[in-house]
Formats: sequence, C-alpha cells, structure tokens
Amino acid sequence: MKIINLNILSIFAGLLLIMSACQKDQYDLGELVTPTNLSVTYEIVGVDADNPNGDGTGVVNFTATADNAITFTFNFGDGSDIKSSPSGKITKQFSITGVNTYQVKVSAVGTGGITSDKTNALEVLSTFEDAEALLFLTGGSSKSWFWAADQPEHVGMGPTSEDYGELDYTWPNWWRAAPWEKSCMYDAEFVFTKTGLGLSFEQIAGPAYIPGTYAGDIGVPGDKCYLSDTVPNLVGVKNVFFSPSSSKASIDGGYRGTTMTFSNNGFMGWWVGTSEYDIIEVTENILKVRIKEDETQAWYHIFTNVRPIEEK
Repeated sequence: MKIINLNILSIFAGLLLIMSACQKDQYDLGELVTPTNLSVTYEIVGVDADNPNGDGTGVVNFTATADNAITFTFNFGDGSDIKSSPSGKITKQFSITGVNTYQVKVSAVGTGGITSDKTNALEVLSTFEDAEALLFLTGGSSKSWFWAADQPEHVGMGPTSEDYGELDYTWPNWWRAAPWEKSCMYDAEFVFTKTGLGLSFEQIAGPAYIPGTYAGDIGVPGDKCYLSDTVPNLVGVKNVFFSPSSSKASIDGGYRGTTMTFSNNGFMGWWVGTSEYDIIEVTENILKVRIKEDETQAWYHIFTNVRPIEEK
C-alpha cells in the first residue's frame, strides 16, 4: 500500500511540475489579445474627377490602425509578396497594365499571432509597360537564359555610394569575373514565360551561388553553390513585375529605365537577399542587370539566351 501511495504522490508531483511549467510558458507569452477596431484607409495617387483610378503610376498609400495590434500585414492581391508594417503605413506600386481590381487583405496582428482581417477592393490604373523587354525576355512565349560564362564581367561588383567617384556607382569597378571563373554555377537555366497577367520566371536547373559578402547573413560558408535545401526559394514559379526604375544608378547610368521585381523571394542564380533588378540592357540575346545588395555594394550580371560551351 505504501508503494502505491508513493507512486501516486510521484505522479501528483509530476503533474504539479507540468502545470507550473505551462503556467510559466503562458506568463512568458503574455495575454493573447485579438486586435479590434481595424480601420484601413488608402490614397490612390493622382485621383481626381478626370482620373478616378489614379494618374497611371499605380502608386497607392495605405494606412491601417487597430487596437492591440503589434504589426500589420498587407496582401495586395496581385501575386506579389505579403508585406508587413509595424506602423500600419505602407506604399505599394501596382504594375499590371490597365485598370485592374485588386482584393487587398490587411491583417492586424496581435500577441501570439492572432489576427483581425479586412479586405478592400481597389481599382487602380497602371500605364507603365515595357512591351519590348517582355518580348525579348520571353521570345513572345517562353525563353531560356543562361549565365554568359564565356564573357568577361558576366559577374561584377561595385559601390553604391557617390563617394567613390563620378558614376562609379553605376558599373562594376570593384571586381569583374573572368570567363568561367565561378565554375559551380553554370548549369543554371532560367526561363521567362509570357502569361495572361504579364510575366513569370522559373529556374529549372542548376544551383544558386551565394557570395561571401552575403553568406554570413544566413549562416553558410560563402562563395559556394547551393541547392534548394539551403535556398528554399530557389525552386518554383515566380511572378515578375515591371516598374519604372527609380534608383540613382539607373538614372545616372543611362540604364533602360525598367525594374524587374520577382515574387516569393525570387532571384536569378546569385542570392544576396533581394528580388529587385534594374535592367541595364536587354536585347534578343543579352540581358544585363544590376542588383543592390545593401547600402555599400551592388552586383552586375550578364545572361545570354544560348548556353556557352567551355573549351577544354
């Protein structure tokens, strides 16, 4: 009988410890509170009596407020990535040409991830398009691109600051790769496809290259190639959106004036944590782009529509 009583006491003590731990977890987490009184207002830039859907830039300024919200998320309904804003203020540039209706879902996020949601239908006009770039990238349907590995400067790096000299922030004056220098990455194949809404992108073969300047940010050795087990956003179809280039490098460097933005953290073979590319030049068989890694440096890439063959 004593043994049974001791077992019961042991079980009871264990339950008390578990309950105590649970209470501590609840205390550490804090009280779970659902945000209330969610309000969303928006301003479509350029709206007036003659332009009820805006001035054609596609720019919309959003403001969300709610009680007990720690941040807000915005799903713009155009296939682009969900964005967050602790202040509730965010600016979005819609880029699908014409007047389009977007179901914009705004979520007020409370403690523990509890949300309150509100959806608004917006009709926005975008007049920016680059039909020639779309044609070059897709060939009118679907088209593959490859690293221009046989060309000098198919990868390069330069500064983003004007402090380094006149227009030095517009070209790769810090470093330029020699032909075939980054041997592990040249199996990559990138496909642009024309869609009903514009443009999609997919890397259908090969790895991603992660330079040492960025690798430390994600905790892997740098200057190596990695597959999708390290870079999950390497695979899958991404939407691509055109917008007017606003970077100083694009303007001062005489670039094309078009920026490509990939959804779902998409990128073209060289991962530095950004999905926004200034098109420097695009033709039927050459694509030159610039991507800004941070406030210090930018990368420059050249692609071709014919896979180069290395001479042994």
